[in-house]
Amino acid sequence: MKAKRRRVHQVDQENFWPSFTDMISTIAIILFFVMFLMYINNIVTGKNLEFMKKELDDTQKQLEASKLEISQAEENLRLLKTDLDKTMAEVEAGQIALKLSQEEIDAQKEVIASSNQELGNLRQKLQGIAVLRLDVLTAVKDSIESNLGKTNSSGEELVTISDTGNIVINESLVFDTDSYVIKEGGKQLLGQLAKSFEEVLKDPEIRASIDSINIQGHTDERGSGSYNRELGSKRATAVVNYLMTSNPNLESTFGQYFMASSFSEYRKAVSGTTEDAYAKNRRIEISVILKDSHIQDVLNEYLKESLKAFEEIQN
Repeated sequence: MKAKRRRVHQVDQENFWPSFTDMISTIAIILFFVMFLMYINNIVTGKNLEFMKKELDDTQKQLEASKLEISQAEENLRLLKTDLDKTMAEVEAGQIALKLSQEEIDAQKEVIASSNQELGNLRQKLQGIAVLRLDVLTAVKDSIESNLGKTNSSGEELVTISDTGNIVINESLVFDTDSYVIKEGGKQLLGQLAKSFEEVLKDPEIRASIDSINIQGHTDERGSGSYNRELGSKRATAVVNYLMTSNPNLESTFGQYFMASSFSEYRKAVSGTTEDAYAKNRRIEISVILKDSHIQDVLNEYLKESLKAFEEIQN
């Protein structure tokens, strides 16, 4: 029995060691694979860590670059804000300057408007003076025509107004050819002329602007210059004398305004050598000469008023 047990025991021992050895080998293999897996894992993990570290470094660099860009953007924004503040200050200064300029423009407009008004007043006064001489002669002409008619029995106009604004009396109505003796037919015309001038000169405003009333003698071109001057002068003097003798009130009250002169043949009414042209050039013209001093007074008054208005605006 004991021998049998011993053989069994030996068999068991022999079976046990191979099994243990197999188990140890298996464990060793397992540990090897575990360690291998751990090694592989460490390798993979290391690579992953390096990759992640690289990504982290790249991210850090991008972050720093972004921070730099943000810093630059903030600096640009600050510069833009500075420029904007400067621009706004310039705009405000420009608005102030524009307001001041507008105020100056408005002030200048007031000066111009005032000057235009004063200039308009001056223009009216000067126009009034310029028209005065024509008004005087037109009033005389109308007075003659209302009392004697416009034409004589031959159909000739008694008086006309020339382009120069003078009253023209046809010589044939007053004088015979080459004569300075007043015709009977002309005396009525000159008598009415004297009455008309007296009525016109009664107006003190008209007298204030009139320097003289010039009776001019004109001849045609035939004859010498000296002869024609003398003839024209004698005819003009004869007309003035008759005006005064036919109306003594005119001479005593307004005689200082009348004068006689001669232009001979040198101021023709028309050109030509026909009898009709000669007849038109032989004439008596009556012109009104205005006072230069009166015109100067008007100008001085305008300048004085303008200077006063300008000083008021400046103050």
